[in-house]
Amino acid sequence: MVVMYLVRGYNTHKVKDSQSQIATRPNSWEAFMGISDMIAVFIDEMLSETGGTAELQRAELANKFNCVPSQINYVISTRFSPEHGYIVESRRGGGGYIRITRVEMEPELLVMHTVNTIGRSISLSGATALIQNLNGNGAITASETRLILSAIGNNALRPVQPEGRDILRANILKQMLVNKL
Repeated sequence: MVVMYLVRGYNTHKVKDSQSQIATRPNSWEAFMGISDMIAVFIDEMLSETGGTAELQRAELANKFNCVPSQINYVISTRFSPEHGYIVESRRGGGGYIRITRVEMEPELLVMHTVNTIGRSISLSGATALIQNLNGNGAITASETRLILSAIGNNALRPVQPEGRDILRANILKQMLVNKL
């Protein structure tokens, strides 16, 4: 038995295997993508098609991907956060929506915006997202990205107690970015 789901160009087939269990067999490159990746790609394509801003209905998107609305929230909070270069607005209720806007700035302005975003401390994952966003937007080169990530990584900060690493990481990151300008 084959059931096909078509989600804006993403085909997945559910096939009963020999033990009568349902196995999902996505097409080609989708075999390596989870549902969160597929949702992220879908939203990213919407942003590209609409000039950088998309309004989404959480329940409608959940229906398209056959998942729970909290899965949509997870994707938006982890992949479309300010650290990744997006502004997310939401309105709850019957006519509620989620509006995602891709922030595009000149490289120097993006670096300064990033410095101002860092705050007193930053986790390694938060810092990595910021640095990858800078690299993805052409504000820093691939070699600068590797250098910065090496300088703020846990291996470089090993002599510092774990509870102090995020504070030191924020200071190092700010200094490296300010001096980049």
